[in-house]
Amino acid sequence: MKKLSQEEIERKLSLLDNWEYIDNAIETTLAFESFTDCFTTMTRIAFEAEKQNHHPEWLNVYNKLSIRLSTHDADGVTELDFKLASTIEDLITGV
Repeated sequence: MKKLSQEEIERKLSLLDNWEYIDNAIETTLAFESFTDCFTTMTRIAFEAEKQNHHPEWLNVYNKLSIRLSTHDADGVTELDFKLASTIEDLITGV
């Protein structure tokens, strides 16, 4: 998978809500009503990540979930990261 240029990353980020390019990865932090809601969403993301064979770095503290996506084999952000980010956006918006 080819690492995306800064310009490509910025263009693709403009299509996603609340994602940022930080230290060679795209990141977001989500807040939920409760720990249960957060963990339920994490479980749904986990199944989608497994289907895509692309797994996030994440941190959960109570009702907050921080997600960081990069493609380690490419040493940066690739289409795989944006595909998973888009899937995550669809999951949290109920699309």
